[in-house]
Amino acid sequence: MSASQVSPGRCDRIRIFDTTLRDGEQAAGVCFHAEDKVEIARRLDALHVDVIEAGFPASSRVEAEAVAAVAQAVKDARVCALARAVPGDVEAALAALRSAVAPRIHLFVNSSDMHLAHQLHRTHEQVMAMTEALVGQARRHCDDVEFSPMDATRADPAFLAALVGVAIAAGAGTINLPDTVGAATPDQVAQMFRGLRAAQPKVEEIVLSFHGHDDLGMATGNSLAAVMAGARQVEVSVNGLGERAGNTAFEEFVAALYVHGQRLGVATGVEGSGIYALAKQVAERSGVFVPPNKAVVGGNAFRHASGIHQDGVLKHRETYEVLDPQWIGHPVGSEIVLGKLSGRTGFARRVAELGFALEGEALAEAFRRFQALAAERREVGREELSALCAGVVGAGSRAGAAGCRAPGYSLDL
Repeated sequence: MSASQVSPGRCDRIRIFDTTLRDGEQAAGVCFHAEDKVEIARRLDALHVDVIEAGFPASSRVEAEAVAAVAQAVKDARVCALARAVPGDVEAALAALRSAVAPRIHLFVNSSDMHLAHQLHRTHEQVMAMTEALVGQARRHCDDVEFSPMDATRADPAFLAALVGVAIAAGAGTINLPDTVGAATPDQVAQMFRGLRAAQPKVEEIVLSFHGHDDLGMATGNSLAAVMAGARQVEVSVNGLGERAGNTAFEEFVAALYVHGQRLGVATGVEGSGIYALAKQVAERSGVFVPPNKAVVGGNAFRHASGIHQDGVLKHRETYEVLDPQWIGHPVGSEIVLGKLSGRTGFARRVAELGFALEGEALAEAFRRFQALAAERREVGREELSALCAGVVGAGSRAGAAGCRAPGYSLDL
């Protein structure tokens, strides 16, 4: 069994729809060149992502060419192109996906009364007619059509159910319910899915999906709530990249299902060992750095600074880590960081890693010196610690004291 999933015989498969190249690129200041999109898409494909949304071809000629390049490069995953409920958009998406092994058209239209009144300026009846016509157009030329009623979490439930019914009847095989402005809470998301399933029996014949935004910091929680309420596809973006505060983070959602999937009866097919490298690549190509405290892939995700935590994680990693850093391909793994809150256990381990074998009073003296130094530093690094230990070893040698050994000897504790 792969380390990235639990037994598929006992779990429902959750499809991972990655929108880094489309919604991720909508983050302010991000611009992926065609070669960026192709390289990221190839890495996503290697990780066994189910669907890669490559972009919005109707937006420009350059974007259409980039989507076409991704469609040609990807060998296993479905490649998806976004389209508004406009005939020209559907045509542009179809043209860009011509060389895809498994193409998908992702069609969307506004669904909340707020959007209909202030942006689209259409009635419920007009929106349903647009949906029927455009989903039908896409389906006649592509076997795989996804439909998204935009701003679904703020839409009238009765209208949402009716609109979804029209889309399914016209040929949509995936219905994606977006929390477009990140306004919902997990209980609201769950209720939306349960309510739709109760009001529109046709959804049991297709795949239900969720697309979350992180405006209130609840995108991952909302995505898990959607899964527990029946969604079998979740739309994510690497590093949470996306409009405004971003989308559901790929690494957070996949890791959450790795940890909790068996209990929830679900699993993804993602190969976890490539997650860290993917996150780094997207950060470099997007120009958007990953905050140190970012879950799963942040610089501090597996670094331990307080004495209590250091003591615990050195005795048994799982005392203070819910996720094994090796699972995401982390190049360093669990790390002890020395600062003013560090304890003797963590200090002794780092000293030993540097090759100094300090025991008894020598270790106590080194720790006292370390605490004095750490009180004035955010972090005591390798060079400072080596110099400190060398000073203790030198003082011990001059005094003829026992308990000090220079680098190259093993630590006997």
